[in-house]
Amino acid sequence: MSTINIKRVKTSEIELKDRLVSIQRVAKVTKGGRTFSFSAIVVVGDENGVVGYGLGKAKEVTEAIAKGIDDAKKNLVKVPIINGTVPHEQTGKFSGGFVFIKPAANGTGVIAGGAMRAVLESAGVHNVLAKSKGSSNPHNVVKATVSALAQLRDAYTVAQHRGVNLGKVFNG
Repeated sequence: MSTINIKRVKTSEIELKDRLVSIQRVAKVTKGGRTFSFSAIVVVGDENGVVGYGLGKAKEVTEAIAKGIDDAKKNLVKVPIINGTVPHEQTGKFSGGFVFIKPAANGTGVIAGGAMRAVLESAGVHNVLAKSKGSSNPHNVVKATVSALAQLRDAYTVAQHRGVNLGKVFNG
């Protein structure tokens, strides 16, 4: 498999909206009983082609969410979006989570399950068909979806990479 060219984005330049994907109460059993803490997975995006995810862990829910948002802002990627949808079909994988995203006609909406929906909406994709296969663990699904979105390339990028003009990409 070829190396993935991840397009990093600076946080300071954009207005980001956050979405809480999942929050879990976890327990550490000690001699004195159970110690509870929270882990939150958060997705941030500007709904215009930039998306990132983060994990926050803390004793309080609000702290965990805040830490997740800070972590997500450090992991932003640029996604090519053409007419409100993705440029081509793409699969993504992380651990046991597999996702498949496919472009859809205008007016279709985001046809995707819970964790995938949050990532796609944060990225600004308005029409897409998506399927999550394998693990339904929100951590794996979010990471697989971001992986699939990071692998997307628009026609202009493909033309630049191949060193040909834009018309030749479509006509062979």
